[in-house]
Amino acid sequence: MLSRNLKNVLVVSVGFLFLFMAAGGLQNLQSSLNAEEGMGVASLSIIYASIIISSMFLPPIMIKNLGCKWTVVAGMGCYVSYSLGNLYPGWYTLMPTSVILGLGGAPLWSAKCTYLTISGNTQAAAQGKRAPDVINQYFGIFFFIFQSSGVWGNLMSSLIFGQDTKIAEIPEEQLRTCGVTECGLVVQSNGTTPRPAQEVVQTLLGCYIGAGVLAMLIVAVFLDDIDRDRASRFREKREPFCKTFLATFRLLKDWRLLLVIPLTMYSGFEQSFLSGEYTKNYVTCALGIHYIGFVMMCFGATNSISSFLFGRLARYTGRAALMCLAAATNLSCIITFLLWKPDPKQLHVFFLLAALWGMADAVWQTQTNALYGILFPRDKEAAFANYRMWESLGFVISFAYSSFLCLEYKLYIMLGVLVLAAVTYPIVERHEHTHPTLTQENAENTSTKIMCQTQM
Repeated sequence: MLSRNLKNVLVVSVGFLFLFMAAGGLQNLQSSLNAEEGMGVASLSIIYASIIISSMFLPPIMIKNLGCKWTVVAGMGCYVSYSLGNLYPGWYTLMPTSVILGLGGAPLWSAKCTYLTISGNTQAAAQGKRAPDVINQYFGIFFFIFQSSGVWGNLMSSLIFGQDTKIAEIPEEQLRTCGVTECGLVVQSNGTTPRPAQEVVQTLLGCYIGAGVLAMLIVAVFLDDIDRDRASRFREKREPFCKTFLATFRLLKDWRLLLVIPLTMYSGFEQSFLSGEYTKNYVTCALGIHYIGFVMMCFGATNSISSFLFGRLARYTGRAALMCLAAATNLSCIITFLLWKPDPKQLHVFFLLAALWGMADAVWQTQTNALYGILFPRDKEAAFANYRMWESLGFVISFAYSSFLCLEYKLYIMLGVLVLAAVTYPIVERHEHTHPTLTQENAENTSTKIMCQTQM
């Protein structure tokens, strides 16, 4: 029979599936859809800058006061506001809603990670299994369902944009600007890649808004409030605001966190490259905006399947082997991006690169999230807040120089961060192998009491 903890993991996963059908698809389109004056990329940069600020203090405060469930619902509402702002895109609508999304993003993801970690620890104690194995499995299930949002959200955008009558042939002059030879905003400024009709865009956004609202309802109605009692006790006996505010930064005293920061930031760099650079400088430039959805569907499908497989495979291979696989895959793709000249006749290459990137991203997402939960069992809220903060910093840096650096330099920067992560991460992994971190339940020796097992 389906256990209560697994049921909750599935509810969270389905809620995020519907939410990011909208949010993920919309992010992939920003650099091409709202290209005027770099407005789309600027809004993405504002989002992740706001997430950094939010990560500094909001996750511990919201999770401890509202509990994980209602923090997730509130964060989802912030994401829906961004879809509303895109109905009539402009600096005065996109920038404020970008800030709102960013402020809600860090608590949303921190609450989700905390919820899955609590569920994994509880289930492991009940079945007498190793907590890291169950946590890896739960994160694998989550990302299997969550990453499939890339399939459905992008399928929706491609089918709707495919009905636009303004689709034009890509001229030879534009093809010469694609790939690493493209510098600045040539694709947008040359006027050969028109924006889809406003009615078509609003139809897509209406579907995205509906999916976001449905996600909120699924979580609000069906998700168990497993840390309600803990949140109630916290409200009755509040800690000083200064102590809660500084929880995220206090964790930086732990040298293990400092050494996984490059790995965490690389996750932001590689995701932003795919959604901001690959979609603009390769797909839109050589194939047209209506192909973004189809290519990103390939990324989402591969990511989803790989997340599920790697979540289960990790118990046999360990994290380190999967991390090496992801690093080697990304390295080969970066070299290809540097050397390959996009050509519409090589359509399969566009999909192959997206699929390989999706496989590697599945490792970064499942294993890095699980690693944070395993390394810092006593400080889950602060740990996952740090995860969002440093990952978001990678996004911000990448989007910030998007309009100023040539694509070749962006690829070299991303490669440098990957190499740095490959140097620092093994040190942490080696230490964890020789000196395993005890789960909170084992440390407190209260495995027979569920309430103690689920304390954070």
